Amino acid sequence: MKILEVKSLVIPEVKIIKFARFADGRGYFTETYRASDFNTILPDFKIVQVNESHSQKGIIRGLHLQWNPYLGKLIRTIRGHMVDLVSDLRKNSPTYGKIIAYDMLSQSSDAAGEWIWVPVGFAHGNFFLEETTIEYFCTGEYSPTTEAGISPLSTDLDWSLCNQMLKNQFDELVKSGAVISEKDKKGLSLREWGSDPRSENFIFGKV
Repeated sequence: MKILEVKSLVIPEVKIIKFARFADGRGYFTETYRASDFNTILPDFKIVQVNESHSQKGIIRGLHLQWNPYLGKLIRTIRGHMVDLVSDLRKNSPTYGKIIAYDMLSQSSDAAGEWIWVPVGFAHGNFFLEETTIEYFCTGEYSPTTEAGISPLSTDLDWSLCNQMLKNQFDELVKSGAVISEKDKKGLSLREWGSDPRSENFIFGKV
């Protein structure tokens, strides 16, 4: 695997890992993951479950998080245009309650692909600007009895660190009638989550 760049986003625990594609007249080949390479970046990373998700244009998903087992995610766009959403829910964190977005368009002509690393303690979601397929590697198995959701429409999320263009795209999608599942719409507000005993599973410096 040829890793071209590893960079932290404005919330530094969230990282982007860019890897090369090798193209010729036939198309391209790439290694999207090699454990020995990733272990130098994320020493404790271990794949337990691999998911694939397909979304139509105009879908908003999230914001999801899980404990027991804790669940970190490594996500990439296979094809299409995803904007990834990540919110810090670690109590006492300097960026608690803040949400950021990262643009993850993927086309076959791209010279590189990208992963986004969403660690434990962060709620994860995304929205889609065209029909899109994504893949994500998980550090824990899905557990429906120990998951929670923050509504992506919660008005008390702090978008102040988010790229303004991506925030505008999110707002326009909501105004134009984005499709959001009832489960996600009925997710908790940030205030409700902060007063929920389950939030004690995510403390800054302890997860």
